[in-house]
Amino acid sequence: MKNKVRILLDTDANNEIDDQHAIAYMLLSGDVFLVEGLTVNRTNNGGDIEAQALEAERVVGLCNMHPALPVTRGASSSFGEIVSRIDKPRFDGSDAVNLIIQRAEAYDGQKLVLLAIGKLTNVALALKKRPDIVDKVKLVWLGSNYPKPGEYNLEADPESLNFVLDCAVEFELAVVRYGAQSGTSAVRVTLEDVAARLRGQGPTTKSPITGRHGGNFTHFGDYSINLLSNVDLYYDPPSRALYDMAATAILKNPDWAEARTIPAPTLENGIWRGRPDNSRKVVIRENFNHRMIVDDFYRTICNYQLAEIVQD
Repeated sequence: MKNKVRILLDTDANNEIDDQHAIAYMLLSGDVFLVEGLTVNRTNNGGDIEAQALEAERVVGLCNMHPALPVTRGASSSFGEIVSRIDKPRFDGSDAVNLIIQRAEAYDGQKLVLLAIGKLTNVALALKKRPDIVDKVKLVWLGSNYPKPGEYNLEADPESLNFVLDCAVEFELAVVRYGAQSGTSAVRVTLEDVAARLRGQGPTTKSPITGRHGGNFTHFGDYSINLLSNVDLYYDPPSRALYDMAATAILKNPDWAEARTIPAPTLENGIWRGRPDNSRKVVIRENFNHRMIVDDFYRTICNYQLAEIVQD
């Protein structure tokens, strides 16, 4: 039997609605994932670090993983603002950074996958604090419009991205590319489809969980409908991209997106600059199989297998 993917997910869970779907997709894919942590960071939307953590905890609860899987608070500020203090016992984000290091140190010949679906601050700080873990982890990041500028996760902490681009960690970038068919922006769902496929689906909680927009929920499927009902929908038919969920999907099946290896570029004043002679290589993930990913997401929520939680 193929080894399960050792995974630690880092998220700004209250920023949008795609993080929640990525978390549930991971936690209910117990046939694939061995979950070793869930950490949060604060970006520009969605409130403070507690608001980010509380939304992640709602999803954990809806997947019947509370209290087995605690949500670990991470960085509120940026890599540049924190990095000079990482030799202190406590600093902004230290709990998340220390958890990443701890789980990386549990290396048994299989790398820990760090799935980052927000800014890269927590991960970059862990790699800076303990560069010896670089060969024990693989980083998959949902972010950037590469090769075009911009994108929310990138702009939340570009210095952390440049640090990761220049260190030796195995690194895959699942590109967003707003509005383009080649990025995770193409992995979209309609409210009508989610309501038809997910109503009443997922584990049944022992007690109702109050959603961020109010209301009480006992199934993740119903919370998904509520989340989609409270955001703007775009395009024709009206729909919403679940960017982060697509990054989770390619860990389940790497064939659901194309992979292109390039010399690691760098960001200069928000603009990508290629470095064709750079021996450091990274992988660009693009051209996602929308139909396969969305169908597997629906199937997973409806026919879930709870993931095993690994903690020392």
